[in-house]
Amino acid sequence: MENHPEKCWNSDMTIEKITTIDEYINQYEGDKKLKLVKLRSLIKKIAPELNEKISWGMPTFYLDRNIIHFAAAKNHIGIYPGGEVTQVFAKELAGFKTSKGAIQWPYDKDFDTDLLKKIIEFNLLKR
Repeated sequence: MENHPEKCWNSDMTIEKITTIDEYINQYEGDKKLKLVKLRSLIKKIAPELNEKISWGMPTFYLDRNIIHFAAAKNHIGIYPGGEVTQVFAKELAGFKTSKGAIQWPYDKDFDTDLLKKIIEFNLLKR
């Protein structure tokens, strides 16, 4: 049984709120967990100056303000860099399902490190 993405079942079957990115990632298994670990690692490599927290129930990287969030979904990882990003990078994101401020990255698609770097750097420049 998969847990709610911001809550974790304890051994006594009570629900505990997720407070760290490690806790968030560790509630998943298999390929989903591996993709979350990989995305976190890529973000840390691209922008090591960013801090981590859980915000809106999601892993979040921030520096003075939120830069990028991500969350596991059934068939994709939702990446949430803000509304302006999906407009500015519309051409690069043409192969993805997007909505205002959200990118659906399918589990079976490799991360585009260059695109993620552009998105993060764009948000860092807006600070």
